[in-house]
Amino acid sequence: MAKVRIKNMMFYGFHGVYEYEREQGQKFFIDVEVETSDEKNSEDGPNEAVSPAAVYAIIRDTVENKRFMQLETLGYNANADILKAVPLAESSTIIIRKPSVPIAGPLDCVEVEVRTTRKDIK
Repeated sequence: MAKVRIKNMMFYGFHGVYEYEREQGQKFFIDVEVETSDEKNSEDGPNEAVSPAAVYAIIRDTVENKRFMQLETLGYNANADILKAVPLAESSTIIIRKPSVPIAGPLDCVEVEVRTTRKDIK
C-alpha cells in the first residue's frame, strides 16, 4: 500500500447550513490522503502513480465550484471525484477545517474527516 498526502490546502468555498455562508463564502483548509493497493504500486511509470497535482485540481474544483450545506457531503463528493478520476486510488480520506463557524464560543475551527473507498461510490 502507498499513501499520497497533501496537507493544508486552502480554498475559498461557499458551504454551510446558513444561506449567508453559501452566499458570502469563506476559506476552507483541507488535508487529503489517497491510498493505493500493494499490487498497483509495483509498476513504475508516469501512468502508474497518483498525481498530487491532479488530486489538488480535483479538490479545488469540488470545493470552489460546488455548494454543500454539510461539510460531510462536501467531503464525500470530493473523495468520490478523486476515486472516479484516479484509477489507482482504492480509498480517499479528506479532512476539512472550517475556521469561521456560527458557534458562540472561542475555537480555532470545526473539522470533519470523511473516508471513502471505491466500493462506497454511488
